[in-house]
Amino acid sequence: MPEIHQSEEEIKQHEAELDKFKMSQYQLNGKVAIITGGNTGLGQGYAVAMAEAGADIYIPTFGTAEWDNTRALIEARGRKVEFVDVDLTKPGVAEEVVADAIAKMGHIDILVNNAGMIRRNPLLESKDRDWDQVIAINLSAVYHMSLAAAKAFAAQKYGKIINIGSMLSFQGGKFIPSYTASKHGVAGLTKAFASELGAYNITVNAIAPGYIKTENTAPIRADQQRNDEILGRIPAGHWADPHELMGVAVFLASDASSYINGAIIPVDGGYLVR
Repeated sequence: MPEIHQSEEEIKQHEAELDKFKMSQYQLNGKVAIITGGNTGLGQGYAVAMAEAGADIYIPTFGTAEWDNTRALIEARGRKVEFVDVDLTKPGVAEEVVADAIAKMGHIDILVNNAGMIRRNPLLESKDRDWDQVIAINLSAVYHMSLAAAKAFAAQKYGKIINIGSMLSFQGGKFIPSYTASKHGVAGLTKAFASELGAYNITVNAIAPGYIKTENTAPIRADQQRNDEILGRIPAGHWADPHELMGVAVFLASDASSYINGAIIPVDGGYLVR
């Protein structure tokens, strides 16, 4: 094969590009993250992980559960945290939340659409109320929060939106039609927003958690047959601990992920490959 010769100018340009990579790109120092439902469960994990990486945190929640505990965890890392008790499914609330976050924190850089719910029933026993409630918080609130944040991000020509999908963003599941529809919708919204907002230096991505040890999955883990079925399909051979999701969340919130846009990233121990 012929040798490829680079000019001195090309070599210097290449070295200059390599020199742009810094581990500091993974830090969130000076950033402010809105994390919906960030007071409990995986949401609390995202909040604490981003605080560990240097971000201040603003948490809209429905109710005040775990506020003191979450505050202590974040402030122990030297970061600021603010809470607001709101119903994200009500008209106009998303805009109010974003405006309040900017007023209290000075600016916003990251939005994590984490708040959600699940209702389990066989399809033929589904209730309209369950459908309406799940779609309202899992999908409609994601749309409204993303749009409100995107307007602020577009003005400053920078922003990160991270949606929380699911294995049910890819599959049909059983006994959870409303949840499945909502998580397929989250994947679609992620791609739709990414296709338009990239021009404003805004990235929009989603994390699709696999089977994680949480309160929501306790009933499945307690069902020995179902638990064995799931474990038999996970190459990693175990349910994930919550901390195993946090690295990808911080990465997507950081400048290190600046060229990732419109992705739905499974964190599933390989579940989808089987």
